[in-house]
Amino acid sequence: MERESMEFDVVIVGAGPAGLSAAIRLAQLSHDQNQTLSVCVIEKGSEVGAHILSGALFETRALDELLPDWREMNAPIANPVSDDEFIYLTTHLNHLKVPSAMVPCTLKNSSDNHAISLGKLCSWLAQQAEQLGVEIFPGFAASKVLYDSEQRVIGVQTTDMGLDKQGEKKPTFEPGINLLAKYTVFAEGSRGHLGKSLINKYSLDKNKQPQHYALGFKELWQLPDDHPHYSKGKVLHGVGWPLSESGTTGGSFLYHLESNQVAVGLIVDLNYANPHLNPFEEFQRFKHHRAIAKYLQGGERLCFGARAITKGGIRSLPKQQFPGGLLIGCDAGTLNMGKIKGSHTAMKSGLIAAEAIFEQISAGLAHQEADYQTRFESSWLYKELASTRNFGANLHKFGEPLGGLLNVIEQNWWSRLFKTPIPWKVTDNIEDHMVLNTKEATTPINYQKPDGVLSFDRPSSLFLSGTQHEENQPCHLHVTDPNLVLDTHIPLYNEPSQRYCPAGVYEIVDVEGKRKLQINATKLFAL
Repeated sequence: MERESMEFDVVIVGAGPAGLSAAIRLAQLSHDQNQTLSVCVIEKGSEVGAHILSGALFETRALDELLPDWREMNAPIANPVSDDEFIYLTTHLNHLKVPSAMVPCTLKNSSDNHAISLGKLCSWLAQQAEQLGVEIFPGFAASKVLYDSEQRVIGVQTTDMGLDKQGEKKPTFEPGINLLAKYTVFAEGSRGHLGKSLINKYSLDKNKQPQHYALGFKELWQLPDDHPHYSKGKVLHGVGWPLSESGTTGGSFLYHLESNQVAVGLIVDLNYANPHLNPFEEFQRFKHHRAIAKYLQGGERLCFGARAITKGGIRSLPKQQFPGGLLIGCDAGTLNMGKIKGSHTAMKSGLIAAEAIFEQISAGLAHQEADYQTRFESSWLYKELASTRNFGANLHKFGEPLGGLLNVIEQNWWSRLFKTPIPWKVTDNIEDHMVLNTKEATTPINYQKPDGVLSFDRPSSLFLSGTQHEENQPCHLHVTDPNLVLDTHIPLYNEPSQRYCPAGVYEIVDVEGKRKLQINATKLFAL
Protein backbone atom coordinates (compact mmCIF):
# COMPACT_ATOMS: atom_id res chain seq x y z
CA MET A 1 0.00 0.00 0.00
CA GLU A 2 1.25 3.45 -0.88
CA ARG A 3 1.72 5.46 2.27
CA GLU A 4 2.69 9.04 2.78
CA SER A 5 5.88 9.51 4.76
CA MET A 6 6.99 12.41 6.91
CA GLU A 7 10.52 12.73 8.25
CA PHE A 8 11.61 14.28 11.56
CA ASP A 9 14.69 14.21 13.71
CA VAL A 10 12.65 12.87 16.64
CA VAL A 11 9.15 11.37 16.82
CA ILE A 12 7.52 11.05 20.24
CA VAL A 13 4.57 8.71 20.74
CA GLY A 14 2.31 10.03 23.50
CA ALA A 15 1.59 13.54 24.77
CA GLY A 16 1.62 12.81 28.47
CA PRO A 17 4.03 14.31 31.02
CA ALA A 18 6.97 12.19 29.81
CA GLY A 19 6.53 12.76 26.08
CA LEU A 20 5.86 16.49 26.34
CA SER A 21 8.83 17.01 28.68
CA ALA A 22 11.09 15.25 26.20
CA ALA A 23 9.75 17.42 23.37
CA ILE A 24 10.22 20.68 25.27
CA ARG A 25 13.73 19.77 26.38
CA LEU A 26 14.76 18.82 22.82
CA ALA A 27 13.44 22.17 21.54
CA GLN A 28 15.26 24.05 24.32
CA LEU A 29 18.57 22.34 23.55
CA SER A 30 18.08 22.97 19.83
CA HIS A 31 17.53 26.69 20.44
CA ASP A 32 20.39 26.97 22.93
CA GLN A 33 22.84 25.39 20.49
CA ASN A 34 21.46 27.24 17.43
CA GLN A 35 20.56 23.96 15.77
CA THR A 36 17.47 23.12 13.76
CA LEU A 37 15.84 20.04 15.22
CA SER A 38 12.45 18.83 14.00
CA VAL A 39 10.36 17.22 16.74
CA CYS A 40 6.92 15.65 16.30
CA VAL A 41 4.56 14.41 19.02
CA ILE A 42 1.55 12.24 18.20
CA GLU A 43 -1.32 11.74 20.64
CA LYS A 44 -4.16 9.25 20.25
CA GLY A 45 -6.61 11.47 22.15
CA SER A 46 -8.72 14.01 20.30
CA GLU A 47 -6.73 16.68 22.14
CA VAL A 48 -3.81 16.72 24.54
CA GLY A 49 -5.06 15.78 28.00
CA ALA A 50 -8.23 14.10 26.69
CA HIS A 51 -7.23 10.74 28.19
CA ILE A 52 -6.07 12.11 31.54
CA LEU A 53 -8.72 12.49 34.25
CA SER A 54 -8.37 15.38 36.70
CA GLY A 55 -6.91 14.78 40.11
CA ALA A 56 -3.23 14.13 40.72
CA LEU A 57 -0.75 14.89 43.47
CA PHE A 58 2.11 16.64 41.75
CA GLU A 59 5.72 17.14 42.82
CA THR A 60 7.33 20.01 40.93
CA ARG A 61 10.96 18.83 40.97
CA ALA A 62 11.22 17.89 37.28
CA LEU A 63 9.16 20.90 36.19
CA ASP A 64 11.53 23.15 38.14
CA GLU A 65 14.32 21.83 35.93
CA LEU A 66 12.37 21.97 32.68
CA LEU A 67 10.70 25.37 33.04
CA PRO A 68 12.08 27.18 36.10
CA ASP A 69 9.72 30.14 35.55
CA TRP A 70 6.57 28.03 35.47
CA ARG A 71 4.94 30.11 38.20
CA GLU A 72 5.33 33.32 36.20
CA MET A 73 4.19 31.44 33.08
CA ASN A 74 0.78 30.74 34.67
CA ALA A 75 1.13 26.98 34.84
CA PRO A 76 -2.09 25.38 36.18
CA ILE A 77 -0.40 24.50 39.48
CA ALA A 78 -1.77 26.60 42.29
CA ASN A 79 -3.24 24.25 44.87
CA PRO A 80 -0.56 23.45 47.46
CA VAL A 81 -1.25 20.70 49.98
CA SER A 82 -2.83 22.28 53.04
CA ASP A 83 -3.47 19.17 55.13
CA ASP A 84 -2.05 15.66 54.78
CA GLU A 85 -3.72 12.70 56.44
CA PHE A 86 -3.20 8.93 56.28
CA ILE A 87 -5.88 6.54 57.54
CA TYR A 88 -6.29 2.80 57.98
CA LEU A 89 -9.82 1.59 57.23
CA THR A 90 -10.33 -1.25 59.70
CA THR A 91 -13.92 -2.23 58.81
CA HIS A 92 -16.70 -0.93 56.59
CA LEU A 93 -17.47 1.65 59.30
CA ASN A 94 -14.37 2.31 61.37
CA HIS A 95 -10.92 3.69 60.71
CA LEU A 96 -7.76 4.79 62.48
CA LYS A 97 -5.74 7.89 61.77
CA VAL A 98 -2.17 6.71 61.36
CA PRO A 99 0.30 8.78 63.45
CA SER A 100 2.81 10.72 61.39
CA ALA A 101 5.72 8.71 62.86
CA MET A 102 4.16 5.53 61.46
CA VAL A 103 3.71 6.86 57.92
CA PRO A 104 6.65 6.27 55.54
CA CYS A 105 8.23 9.68 54.90
CA THR A 106 7.91 9.09 51.16
CA LEU A 107 4.12 9.19 51.55
CA LYS A 108 4.07 12.49 53.42
CA ASN A 109 3.12 15.62 51.50
CA SER A 110 3.89 19.25 52.22
CA SER A 111 2.91 22.52 50.60
CA ASP A 112 5.65 21.90 48.02
CA ASN A 113 3.27 19.39 46.41
CA HIS A 114 0.06 20.37 44.65
CA ALA A 115 -3.29 18.67 44.03
CA ILE A 116 -3.89 19.46 40.37
CA SER A 117 -5.61 18.52 37.14
CA LEU A 118 -2.96 16.57 35.24
CA GLY A 119 -4.99 16.96 32.05
CA LYS A 120 -4.76 20.75 32.33
CA LEU A 121 -1.04 20.54 33.04
CA CYS A 122 -0.46 18.43 29.92
CA SER A 123 -2.50 20.86 27.84
CA TRP A 124 -0.34 23.70 29.17
CA LEU A 125 2.88 21.78 28.50
CA ALA A 126 1.70 21.18 24.93
CA GLN A 127 1.30 24.94 24.48
CA GLN A 128 4.85 25.51 25.70
CA ALA A 129 6.15 22.84 23.31
CA GLU A 130 4.36 24.34 20.32
CA GLN A 131 5.68 27.80 21.12
CA LEU A 132 9.16 26.28 20.89
CA GLY A 133 8.42 24.84 17.44
CA VAL A 134 7.36 21.29 18.33
CA GLU A 135 4.67 19.85 16.05
CA ILE A 136 1.88 18.10 17.95
CA PHE A 137 -0.69 15.95 16.14
CA PRO A 138 -3.64 14.92 18.36
CA GLY A 139 -6.04 12.29 17.08
CA PHE A 140 -3.27 10.09 15.66
CA ALA A 141 -2.48 6.72 17.22
CA ALA A 142 0.65 4.75 16.39
CA SER A 143 -0.25 1.25 15.22
CA LYS A 144 3.14 -0.33 14.54
CA VAL A 145 6.87 0.21 14.93
CA LEU A 146 8.92 0.57 11.75
CA TYR A 147 12.36 -1.06 11.46
CA ASP A 148 15.15 -0.99 8.92
CA SER A 149 17.01 -4.03 7.55
CA GLU A 150 19.27 -4.05 10.61
CA GLN A 151 16.27 -4.09 12.99
CA ARG A 152 16.83 -0.54 14.12
CA VAL A 153 13.70 1.48 14.92
CA ILE A 154 13.19 4.13 12.23
CA GLY A 155 9.76 5.45 13.22
CA VAL A 156 6.12 4.45 13.55
CA GLN A 157 3.09 4.00 11.35
CA THR A 158 -0.18 5.65 12.35
CA THR A 159 -3.46 3.77 12.34
CA ASP A 160 -5.37 3.30 9.10
CA MET A 161 -8.63 5.23 9.25
CA GLY A 162 -11.94 4.24 7.70
CA LEU A 163 -11.94 0.46 8.17
CA ASP A 164 -15.00 -1.59 9.10
CA LYS A 165 -15.28 -4.40 11.67
CA GLN A 166 -13.83 -6.91 9.24
CA GLY A 167 -10.90 -4.65 8.41
CA GLU A 168 -12.25 -3.82 4.97
CA LYS A 169 -11.96 -0.33 3.51
CA LYS A 170 -14.94 1.99 3.81
CA PRO A 171 -15.49 4.97 1.48
CA THR A 172 -13.81 7.15 4.11
CA PHE A 173 -10.63 5.05 4.14
CA GLU A 174 -7.33 6.86 4.66
CA PRO A 175 -4.08 4.92 5.03
CA GLY A 176 -1.89 5.62 8.02
CA ILE A 177 1.24 7.71 7.63
CA ASN A 178 4.82 6.57 8.13
CA LEU A 179 6.49 8.95 10.56
CA LEU A 180 10.22 8.45 10.12
CA ALA A 181 12.85 9.67 12.57
CA LYS A 182 16.45 9.37 13.64
CA TYR A 183 15.11 8.52 17.09
CA THR A 184 11.64 7.48 18.22
CA VAL A 185 10.61 7.97 21.84
CA PHE A 186 7.79 5.82 23.20
CA ALA A 187 5.76 7.45 25.96
CA GLU A 188 2.41 5.67 25.59
CA GLY A 189 1.70 5.20 29.28
CA SER A 190 1.26 1.97 31.24
CA ARG A 191 1.20 -1.22 29.15
CA GLY A 192 1.54 0.61 25.84
CA HIS A 193 1.17 -1.97 23.06
CA LEU A 194 4.21 -0.70 21.15
CA GLY A 195 6.25 -0.56 24.33
CA LYS A 196 5.37 -4.18 25.11
CA SER A 197 6.40 -5.25 21.60
CA LEU A 198 9.75 -3.45 21.95
CA ILE A 199 10.43 -5.04 25.34
CA ASN A 200 9.83 -8.47 23.78
CA LYS A 201 11.78 -7.79 20.59
CA TYR A 202 14.93 -6.51 22.28
CA SER A 203 14.56 -8.55 25.52
CA LEU A 204 14.69 -5.31 27.49
CA ASP A 205 13.40 -7.01 30.64
CA LYS A 206 16.00 -9.79 30.62
CA ASN A 207 17.22 -10.64 34.15
CA LYS A 208 14.65 -8.26 35.64
CA GLN A 209 12.07 -8.90 38.34
CA PRO A 210 8.65 -9.48 36.72
CA GLN A 211 6.69 -6.28 36.23
CA HIS A 212 3.78 -5.71 38.60
CA TYR A 213 0.56 -3.86 37.95
CA ALA A 214 -2.45 -2.33 39.59
CA LEU A 215 -5.78 -1.04 38.36
CA GLY A 216 -6.60 2.49 39.43
CA PHE A 217 -10.12 3.96 39.57
CA LYS A 218 -10.84 7.64 39.88
CA GLU A 219 -13.90 9.89 39.96
CA LEU A 220 -14.16 13.66 39.92
CA TRP A 221 -16.92 15.12 42.10
CA GLN A 222 -18.34 18.64 42.30
CA LEU A 223 -19.29 19.73 45.80
CA PRO A 224 -21.63 22.57 46.71
CA ASP A 225 -20.06 25.85 47.82
CA ASP A 226 -21.16 25.36 51.42
CA HIS A 227 -20.01 21.73 51.74
CA PRO A 228 -18.96 21.29 55.39
CA HIS A 229 -16.04 18.94 54.67
CA TYR A 230 -14.45 20.54 51.63
CA SER A 231 -10.98 21.90 52.39
CA LYS A 232 -8.96 23.16 49.43
CA GLY A 233 -5.60 21.41 49.24
CA LYS A 234 -6.46 18.61 51.68
CA VAL A 235 -4.92 15.22 50.85
CA LEU A 236 -6.20 11.94 52.26
CA HIS A 237 -4.54 8.57 51.63
CA GLY A 238 -5.71 5.25 53.02
CA VAL A 239 -5.23 1.48 53.10
CA GLY A 240 -7.20 -1.42 54.48
CA TRP A 241 -10.92 -1.96 53.84
CA PRO A 242 -12.44 -3.01 51.46
CA LEU A 243 -9.37 -4.66 49.90
CA SER A 244 -8.22 -6.16 53.21
CA GLU A 245 -11.59 -7.91 53.51
CA SER A 246 -11.16 -9.29 50.01
CA GLY A 247 -7.65 -10.52 50.77
CA THR A 248 -5.63 -8.20 48.59
CA THR A 249 -3.59 -5.00 48.79
CA GLY A 250 -3.84 -1.54 47.31
CA GLY A 251 -4.67 1.94 48.50
CA SER A 252 -7.08 4.84 48.29
CA PHE A 253 -6.91 8.59 47.91
CA LEU A 254 -9.07 11.68 48.08
CA TYR A 255 -7.70 15.03 46.88
CA HIS A 256 -9.42 18.37 47.41
CA LEU A 257 -8.89 20.30 44.18
CA GLU A 258 -9.76 23.86 43.32
CA SER A 259 -13.33 25.10 42.67
CA ASN A 260 -14.94 22.81 45.27
CA GLN A 261 -13.98 19.65 43.41
CA VAL A 262 -12.57 16.43 44.85
CA ALA A 263 -10.93 13.48 43.15
CA VAL A 264 -11.54 10.14 44.84
CA GLY A 265 -9.95 6.86 43.88
CA LEU A 266 -8.99 3.29 44.70
CA ILE A 267 -5.92 1.38 43.49
CA VAL A 268 -6.30 -2.41 43.38
CA ASP A 269 -3.13 -4.48 43.08
CA LEU A 270 -3.53 -7.08 40.35
CA ASN A 271 -1.86 -9.87 42.31
CA TYR A 272 -5.13 -10.70 44.08
CA ALA A 273 -5.89 -14.36 44.79
CA ASN A 274 -9.70 -14.47 44.68
CA PRO A 275 -10.96 -14.75 41.07
CA HIS A 276 -14.39 -13.57 42.25
CA LEU A 277 -12.96 -10.14 43.11
CA ASN A 278 -14.36 -7.29 41.03
CA PRO A 279 -12.12 -4.19 41.23
CA PHE A 280 -14.87 -1.87 39.95
CA GLU A 281 -17.26 -3.06 42.67
CA GLU A 282 -14.53 -2.72 45.30
CA PHE A 283 -14.26 0.94 44.35
CA GLN A 284 -18.01 1.42 44.58
CA ARG A 285 -18.28 -0.01 48.07
CA PHE A 286 -15.15 1.87 49.21
CA LYS A 287 -17.03 5.15 48.71
CA HIS A 288 -19.63 4.07 51.27
CA HIS A 289 -17.11 4.02 54.12
CA ARG A 290 -18.16 6.83 56.41
CA ALA A 291 -14.61 8.24 56.48
CA ILE A 292 -14.95 8.78 52.71
CA ALA A 293 -18.69 9.22 52.21
CA LYS A 294 -18.80 12.43 54.26
CA TYR A 295 -16.68 14.17 51.62
CA LEU A 296 -18.94 13.06 48.75
CA GLN A 297 -22.42 13.35 50.21
CA GLY A 298 -24.33 16.22 48.64
CA GLY A 299 -21.96 16.29 45.66
CA GLU A 300 -22.36 15.40 42.01
CA ARG A 301 -20.19 12.89 40.18
CA LEU A 302 -18.75 14.54 37.05
CA CYS A 303 -16.30 12.04 35.56
CA PHE A 304 -15.18 8.45 35.90
CA GLY A 305 -11.97 6.82 34.73
CA ALA A 306 -9.76 3.80 35.14
CA ARG A 307 -6.24 2.97 34.07
CA ALA A 308 -3.49 0.41 34.46
CA ILE A 309 -0.60 1.32 36.75
CA THR A 310 2.92 -0.04 36.25
CA LYS A 311 4.28 -0.34 39.78
CA GLY A 312 7.13 -2.86 39.90
CA GLY A 313 9.71 -0.16 40.57
CA ILE A 314 13.39 -0.14 39.73
CA ARG A 315 13.85 -3.92 39.99
CA SER A 316 11.23 -4.39 37.26
CA LEU A 317 12.35 -1.44 35.14
CA PRO A 318 13.40 -2.69 31.69
CA LYS A 319 16.38 -1.39 29.80
CA GLN A 320 15.07 1.84 28.30
CA GLN A 321 17.37 2.29 25.30
CA PHE A 322 17.56 0.23 22.12
CA PRO A 323 18.63 0.81 18.51
CA GLY A 324 16.82 3.88 17.24
CA GLY A 325 14.68 4.64 20.27
CA LEU A 326 13.89 5.02 23.94
CA LEU A 327 11.15 3.86 26.28
CA ILE A 328 10.19 6.45 28.92
CA GLY A 329 7.67 7.22 31.66
CA CYS A 330 5.00 4.68 32.50
CA ASP A 331 5.67 2.89 29.21
CA ALA A 332 8.82 1.68 30.97
CA GLY A 333 7.56 1.89 34.57
CA THR A 334 9.21 4.87 36.26
CA LEU A 335 6.45 5.40 38.84
CA ASN A 336 7.74 5.69 42.40
CA MET A 337 5.60 3.22 44.33
CA GLY A 338 6.94 4.58 47.60
CA LYS A 339 5.45 8.00 46.87
CA ILE A 340 2.43 6.88 44.83
CA LYS A 341 3.58 9.51 42.33
CA GLY A 342 4.64 9.09 38.74
CA SER A 343 4.30 12.45 36.97
CA HIS A 344 7.56 13.99 38.15
CA THR A 345 9.48 10.78 37.53
CA ALA A 346 7.96 10.43 34.05
CA MET A 347 8.94 14.01 33.28
CA LYS A 348 12.50 13.44 34.46
CA SER A 349 12.79 10.34 32.27
CA GLY A 350 11.70 12.55 29.36
CA LEU A 351 14.40 15.11 30.18
CA ILE A 352 17.08 12.42 30.33
CA ALA A 353 15.90 10.94 27.03
CA ALA A 354 15.98 14.34 25.31
CA GLU A 355 19.51 15.09 26.51
CA ALA A 356 20.79 11.66 25.46
CA ILE A 357 19.24 12.00 22.00
CA PHE A 358 20.43 15.54 21.47
CA GLU A 359 23.98 14.56 22.37
CA GLN A 360 24.00 11.89 19.66
CA ILE A 361 22.38 14.01 16.95
CA SER A 362 24.55 17.07 17.58
CA ALA A 363 27.67 14.86 17.40
CA GLY A 364 26.54 13.34 14.10
CA LEU A 365 26.14 9.91 15.72
CA ALA A 366 22.42 9.37 15.22
CA HIS A 367 23.09 5.86 13.94
CA GLN A 368 24.15 4.82 17.44
CA GLU A 369 22.01 4.14 20.50
CA ALA A 370 21.30 7.19 22.64
CA ASP A 371 23.04 6.59 25.97
CA TYR A 372 20.09 6.98 28.32
CA GLN A 373 21.38 4.49 30.90
CA THR A 374 24.51 6.41 31.92
CA ARG A 375 22.56 9.63 32.43
CA PHE A 376 19.81 7.77 34.26
CA GLU A 377 22.16 6.11 36.74
CA SER A 378 23.73 9.46 37.65
CA SER A 379 20.37 11.24 38.07
CA TRP A 380 18.13 11.92 41.06
CA LEU A 381 15.51 9.76 39.33
CA TYR A 382 17.66 6.66 39.74
CA LYS A 383 18.45 7.52 43.37
CA GLU A 384 14.78 8.11 44.13
CA LEU A 385 13.62 4.84 42.59
CA ALA A 386 16.48 2.93 44.21
CA SER A 387 15.58 4.31 47.65
CA THR A 388 12.14 2.66 47.48
CA ARG A 389 13.18 -0.54 45.71
CA ASN A 390 11.75 -2.77 48.48
CA PHE A 391 8.54 -0.79 48.98
CA GLY A 392 6.10 -2.73 46.78
CA ALA A 393 7.66 -6.11 47.49
CA ASN A 394 7.32 -5.55 51.24
CA LEU A 395 3.58 -5.02 50.84
CA HIS A 396 3.08 -7.90 48.40
CA LYS A 397 5.04 -10.46 50.38
CA PHE A 398 4.13 -9.51 53.95
CA GLY A 399 0.75 -7.76 53.62
CA GLU A 400 -0.17 -4.24 54.61
CA PRO A 401 0.35 -4.20 58.40
CA LEU A 402 3.76 -5.94 58.46
CA GLY A 403 4.88 -4.75 55.03
CA GLY A 404 3.88 -1.23 55.92
CA LEU A 405 5.91 -1.43 59.14
CA LEU A 406 8.96 -2.60 57.17
CA ASN A 407 8.56 0.39 54.88
CA VAL A 408 8.43 2.71 57.89
CA ILE A 409 11.64 1.14 59.23
CA GLU A 410 13.38 1.48 55.86
CA GLN A 411 12.20 4.97 54.91
CA ASN A 412 11.96 6.72 58.30
CA TRP A 413 14.49 5.08 60.57
CA TRP A 414 17.24 3.33 58.63
CA SER A 415 17.77 6.12 56.11
CA ARG A 416 17.89 8.78 58.83
CA LEU A 417 20.03 6.90 61.34
CA PHE A 418 22.60 5.34 59.03
CA LYS A 419 22.54 7.55 55.91
CA THR A 420 23.38 4.48 53.82
CA PRO A 421 21.42 2.33 51.37
CA ILE A 422 19.27 -0.42 52.87
CA PRO A 423 21.51 -3.52 53.03
CA TRP A 424 18.76 -6.13 52.59
CA LYS A 425 16.91 -7.06 49.42
CA VAL A 426 13.22 -7.96 49.20
CA THR A 427 12.13 -9.19 45.79
CA ASP A 428 8.77 -10.04 44.29
CA ASN A 429 9.49 -12.62 41.60
CA ILE A 430 6.01 -14.09 41.29
CA GLU A 431 4.04 -12.67 38.36
CA ASP A 432 0.72 -11.14 39.39
CA HIS A 433 -1.48 -13.64 37.54
CA MET A 434 0.28 -16.61 39.14
CA VAL A 435 -1.18 -15.69 42.54
CA LEU A 436 -4.76 -16.35 41.40
CA ASN A 437 -6.52 -19.27 43.10
CA THR A 438 -9.27 -21.39 41.56
CA LYS A 439 -12.93 -20.52 42.05
CA GLU A 440 -13.48 -23.67 44.16
CA ALA A 441 -10.69 -22.69 46.55
CA THR A 442 -12.07 -19.21 47.19
CA THR A 443 -15.23 -17.64 48.54
CA PRO A 444 -17.56 -15.67 46.25
CA ILE A 445 -17.93 -11.99 47.12
CA ASN A 446 -21.41 -10.53 47.52
CA TYR A 447 -21.47 -6.98 46.15
CA GLN A 448 -24.44 -4.78 46.98
CA LYS A 449 -26.44 -3.06 44.25
CA PRO A 450 -25.40 0.55 43.67
CA ASP A 451 -27.55 3.19 45.34
CA GLY A 452 -27.12 5.80 42.59
CA VAL A 453 -25.91 8.32 45.17
CA LEU A 454 -22.42 7.20 46.16
CA SER A 455 -22.10 3.97 44.17
CA PHE A 456 -23.00 3.41 40.52
CA ASP A 457 -23.20 0.73 37.86
CA ARG A 458 -20.81 0.24 34.96
CA PRO A 459 -22.99 1.68 32.16
CA SER A 460 -23.53 5.02 33.91
CA SER A 461 -19.83 5.16 34.82
CA LEU A 462 -18.80 4.38 31.25
CA PHE A 463 -21.03 7.20 30.03
CA LEU A 464 -19.11 9.62 32.26
CA SER A 465 -15.75 8.47 30.89
CA GLY A 466 -16.36 10.85 27.99
CA THR A 467 -15.20 8.48 25.26
CA GLN A 468 -16.86 7.44 22.04
CA HIS A 469 -16.39 4.35 19.92
CA GLU A 470 -17.75 4.00 16.41
CA GLU A 471 -19.79 0.82 15.97
CA ASN A 472 -18.38 -0.25 12.60
CA GLN A 473 -14.63 -0.19 13.12
CA PRO A 474 -11.98 -2.81 13.90
CA CYS A 475 -11.53 -4.06 17.46
CA HIS A 476 -7.98 -3.54 18.68
CA LEU A 477 -8.26 -6.31 21.29
CA HIS A 478 -7.35 -9.81 20.17
CA VAL A 479 -7.44 -13.05 22.14
CA THR A 480 -4.18 -14.83 21.35
CA ASP A 481 -5.39 -18.29 22.44
CA PRO A 482 -9.20 -18.74 22.62
CA ASN A 483 -8.69 -22.32 23.82
CA LEU A 484 -6.98 -21.01 26.95
CA VAL A 485 -10.18 -19.16 27.81
CA LEU A 486 -12.40 -22.15 27.11
CA ASP A 487 -10.22 -24.85 28.66
CA THR A 488 -8.71 -23.02 31.63
CA HIS A 489 -10.07 -19.57 32.43
CA ILE A 490 -13.77 -20.46 32.41
CA PRO A 491 -13.72 -23.86 34.20
CA LEU A 492 -11.05 -22.97 36.77
CA TYR A 493 -11.54 -19.25 37.39
CA ASN A 494 -14.96 -18.42 35.90
CA GLU A 495 -13.07 -16.08 33.52
CA PRO A 496 -11.89 -13.21 35.75
CA SER A 497 -11.63 -10.78 32.80
CA GLN A 498 -15.41 -10.32 32.90
CA ARG A 499 -14.93 -8.80 36.37
CA TYR A 500 -11.58 -7.04 36.27
CA CYS A 501 -12.29 -4.99 33.13
CA PRO A 502 -13.80 -1.68 34.34
CA ALA A 503 -15.78 -1.24 31.10
CA GLY A 504 -17.25 -4.73 30.85
CA VAL A 505 -15.54 -5.28 27.49
CA TYR A 506 -15.14 -8.99 28.17
CA GLU A 507 -18.32 -11.01 28.55
CA ILE A 508 -19.08 -14.71 28.81
CA VAL A 509 -22.01 -15.68 26.59
CA ASP A 510 -23.75 -18.96 25.73
CA VAL A 511 -23.62 -19.94 22.06
CA GLU A 512 -25.36 -23.17 21.12
CA GLY A 513 -25.05 -24.45 24.66
CA LYS A 514 -21.37 -23.59 25.01
CA ARG A 515 -19.80 -20.74 26.92
CA LYS A 516 -17.42 -18.44 25.09
CA LEU A 517 -15.65 -15.14 25.60
CA GLN A 518 -17.14 -12.20 23.72
CA ILE A 519 -15.37 -8.87 23.26
CA ASN A 520 -17.78 -5.93 23.28
CA ALA A 521 -15.79 -3.51 21.14
CA THR A 522 -18.27 -0.65 21.56
CA LYS A 523 -17.39 -0.48 25.24
CA LEU A 524 -13.69 0.04 24.61
CA PHE A 525 -12.41 3.19 26.21
CA ALA A 526 -9.10 4.73 27.16
CA LEU A 527 -8.82 6.57 30.47
